[in-house]
Amino acid sequence: MTTGTPPRNPSTGARRSRLRRYLPLCVAAWMVLEIWLLTVVAGAIGGFTLGILLVAGIVLGSVVMKSAGRRAFQNLTETLQRQQSGSPEASKPAEQRSQGNGLLMLAGLLLMIPGLVSDVLGLLLLVPPLRTALSRYTERKVERKIGAAAGQGPLGDAFQQARMRQPGGTVIQGEVIRDDERPGPQGDGKGPRPPLTP
Repeated sequence: MTTGTPPRNPSTGARRSRLRRYLPLCVAAWMVLEIWLLTVVAGAIGGFTLGILLVAGIVLGSVVMKSAGRRAFQNLTETLQRQQSGSPEASKPAEQRSQGNGLLMLAGLLLMIPGLVSDVLGLLLLVPPLRTALSRYTERKVERKIGAAAGQGPLGDAFQQARMRQPGGTVIQGEVIRDDERPGPQGDGKGPRPPLTP
């Protein structure tokens, strides 16, 4: 009797996503570029000035992340208060304000990472028109990926079932057992419930 892992399908083992394959290489190239750029800039403007720039980036990044977190928390409390009061019409301004919070937090994180390329990317994300355009592009891309996944595989079936609506409401598969039809010693419905069968 042998115990071990079942044999893997060679087609699924060979097919790795591009992101998993190239991400370590991209991170290593980015780190080498950042270190090289830091040494070049330190030689040009001096180490002390470069240190001040890096500290200023860390401080600015923490301020940006703190304000984005505060805005997100404020939008969450406003949304919860509106849901409790039952006024869904006033939710659109809060949604518009909270649209770029994730990208603002990413900008703060990029500013806090020591390096000049990450600082430039973080500063670019602080520009409102660029942040709005990137947010819309990302939203469209995610919706397209979800739409493509909806048509294939076991997740596609789950998406289709989640989208199905009937005029009377949502359809939930199951069995209805009424009290007057339940088998019992006296037929009065006070006996134990039978288990649900598929």
